[in-house]
Amino acid sequence: MTLPLLVVASSYFLGAIPFGYLIVRITQGRDIRTVGSGNIGATNVMRSNKWQGILTLLLDAGKGYLAVEAARWLMGPEADIWITVAAFTAVFGHIFTVFLHFKGGKGVATGCGAYLAIMPWAVLTTLVVFALVVLLTRYVSLGSILATGLFPLWAYLYGYGDGHMAIVWGAIPGAALIIGRHHENIRRLFQGTERKFGTKKPTQETTR
Repeated sequence: MTLPLLVVASSYFLGAIPFGYLIVRITQGRDIRTVGSGNIGATNVMRSNKWQGILTLLLDAGKGYLAVEAARWLMGPEADIWITVAAFTAVFGHIFTVFLHFKGGKGVATGCGAYLAIMPWAVLTTLVVFALVVLLTRYVSLGSILATGLFPLWAYLYGYGDGHMAIVWGAIPGAALIIGRHHENIRRLFQGTERKFGTKKPTQETTR
């Protein structure tokens, strides 16, 4: 019982590290939650500083990847179920981080890193879908939502369902959590007020 609890706890606290918030606070002396959309993720950090946004992206993905690899190392032959638990818990930790009063990011980068450690080809296909949607529409949120929604399908089609349905089914709650975190973006997309990538001024975005 100790090892499963350790997997859940370590995955949560790794996911909960608010790298975007820390990077901007340390380098710029301000709270990223008062900038742009108010999100602590890479897209919003990039609006403030491109290189800091890229660093946030890599670190957020890295903590998700590390959470899964740690679960795989801890659980050994029983890893199939627990690596999916670790992936979900890392995403949950990023979105509901204890370090920022349970108000974190949207979990896309952390989810990519976590599931890259489990289903690399499914993640790469998901990233292609994301890139195509953003290139065609310039909506990062729409790319994130559509790509995330299709991710469990790619996981199944690439054969991760063959004898490992726990991994495929385990991807669904993580995808649902990330999409649910985009509820404000979905509302703005329907209203036609969502900000496009590269625009200088926010369009009716909530700042905190």
